[in-house]
Amino acid sequence: MGSNRGAVSRPHSVCPAAALAVGEDGAMNRRALGLTGCLAVIALSLVGACTEAPAQVGRTPAPSTMPATASPTAPATSSPTPTSSPLPAENRPAGAAASSSSSEPIVLPTANPPDGRMTLATKILGHLDEKSVVASGTGLFFAQNMMYLHTINVYDRHYKLLKIIPDAVKLADFGYPQYPGTYKGAPVEAAFTPDGKSAYVSNYSMYGAAPFDREGSDTCKLSDHYPNSFIYRINTSSLSIDQVIEVGAVPKYVAVTPNGKYVLVSNWCSYSESIIEAASGKELTQLPLGAFPRGIAVDPTSRTAYVAVMGSTRIAAIDLSTFAISWITGVGSAPRHLVMSPDGHWLYATINGDGVVDKIDLTRRTVVARVATGRAPRSMTISPEGSYIYVVNYLSNTMSKVRTTDMRVVQDVDTFDHPIGITYDDATNRIWVACYSGAIMVFDDGTTKR
Repeated sequence: MGSNRGAVSRPHSVCPAAALAVGEDGAMNRRALGLTGCLAVIALSLVGACTEAPAQVGRTPAPSTMPATASPTAPATSSPTPTSSPLPAENRPAGAAASSSSSEPIVLPTANPPDGRMTLATKILGHLDEKSVVASGTGLFFAQNMMYLHTINVYDRHYKLLKIIPDAVKLADFGYPQYPGTYKGAPVEAAFTPDGKSAYVSNYSMYGAAPFDREGSDTCKLSDHYPNSFIYRINTSSLSIDQVIEVGAVPKYVAVTPNGKYVLVSNWCSYSESIIEAASGKELTQLPLGAFPRGIAVDPTSRTAYVAVMGSTRIAAIDLSTFAISWITGVGSAPRHLVMSPDGHWLYATINGDGVVDKIDLTRRTVVARVATGRAPRSMTISPEGSYIYVVNYLSNTMSKVRTTDMRVVQDVDTFDHPIGITYDDATNRIWVACYSGAIMVFDDGTTKR
């Protein structure tokens, strides 16, 4: 199978490129450019988006191309300018547009896809400016809207918007009397407990009275002393925040161990990993890892956690019984996101700086294969049986399906601008893709029949 296109057809860019913000999440964001014009452009997106044709990195397209299915109309944004930037190379587009005020998803009819071919099933627009989308495994999907909307959107498998959860909390009500008043967060990522009864959500920064009057940065140094932030625990029955836990500065990725014992949080500007005891909600320790820790994967036995350290070329391996740290080295520039095979033998890492995905043998702790997927591969997800990984390529505006046996790209599909988050729903065999241009796209996988 070749790397054939599918799902979206878009022309080469004919619009001026917007300047990219510094850093992954972009404290320098489109608010400075004004939202009015951006929202107006979205209304015109039904007749065509201003986007850049995705580049093929290190691969030759297959001789034949699958015909496009329903062609989505992307929320229009200025196309990114291909650049190289210092670590961390995780740019948030300064001119990215928010979505329209409608919260009803647009559902596209789809025929049964050929076996193994992804096809676009649904696109969701409305009150979205999401950094990530995460499946609970029990039928819920959380979309984290950062500081742009200060909310979390919750959907069900029928794409119904169940609730918009505000990120404002009274910290004193959750055991922090030293912080009176109400504070807003900035939801980045989410992780669910094994039973699906709770979700933990990281907040890039807190917003309110001092000390939370300094927004975090993606280009931070330890000497900047940014204030700590918090993660929220959300009850998935009531869809309300029921616990708040203080962690380090600019927490980004969050994970729950398969046995439910620990919650792990990567503190970008503290250069550390928080280990939280889930039962008590107490932070047990912060482990120093170096500049810009991010993606986390935990083995099926909950014995070892792996953390991608994006300001380096290595991945930390944390022994969860002793909290001792060892290293997998030489993985490439700026490892960002990690997923693990169901049997715990293989670790996959997006190498944002090199534009590739590594396959790592955890027995030997060695990179055994790698594949170029696109420019700035960011997040990944994996199929239930581990046969495929799915990678969003932020600056190529594509999502790649990679066969894990030989690390070959078997299909690329175009996405809206700046795909940044991705999750797999095992029950429906559908892939949800969060695009920083203010939309969620849902694809039928086609590999495993529902």
